[in-house]
Amino acid sequence: MRKLDILEAAIQQNLNGLYINTYRFKDQELTIEVEPAKLIELMTTLKNNEALCFQQCQDVCGVDYLTYKEDYDKPADAKRFAIVYHLLSVKHNWRVRVKCFAENNDFPIIPSVIDIWSSVNWFEREAFDMFGVVFDGHPDLRRILTDYGFIGHPFRKDFPLSGYMEMRYDEEQKRVIYQPVTIEPRVVTPRVIREEGYSGRN
Repeated sequence: MRKLDILEAAIQQNLNGLYINTYRFKDQELTIEVEPAKLIELMTTLKNNEALCFQQCQDVCGVDYLTYKEDYDKPADAKRFAIVYHLLSVKHNWRVRVKCFAENNDFPIIPSVIDIWSSVNWFEREAFDMFGVVFDGHPDLRRILTDYGFIGHPFRKDFPLSGYMEMRYDEEQKRVIYQPVTIEPRVVTPRVIREEGYSGRN
């Protein structure tokens, strides 16, 4: 029996009723999808249950599904923001991915798992900074990569390429000031390089 099959069987046996569904990617990686209301209970069980024993949360990242499969019909109330956790069990030498969609697209909130794995502190702050997902229960949720005066969340699909504000040094005021972006929006067109004409070669 393959290790992935053993892991999936252990998840079904020990997490029954805590998740929405599980699915595999290329029959190599297992993903568990869970609702925000059951996230803490599921994560606690994943860590503390001896049959699973996921001691480490190695990464937390956000995903914006705004334009995901935009060529296909999506329901009007489709959930936009998801938080994805990558867990590792050193004891059993296996990994699992946990995905949790925020219920509200306008003000996405996900419970913080910092009391389960303290390592997620900066990961959650980064997802908050880049995607605007609020982690309920995080003790110090503030920006970590952008400036405190930054407007918006840069990894959202509807965030403009040039941003909203720019920062520059003002000679008259002798200080750094913020002002609306002065760059004209433009469409970036890739330059096509033909092999026969590249670098002056015939």
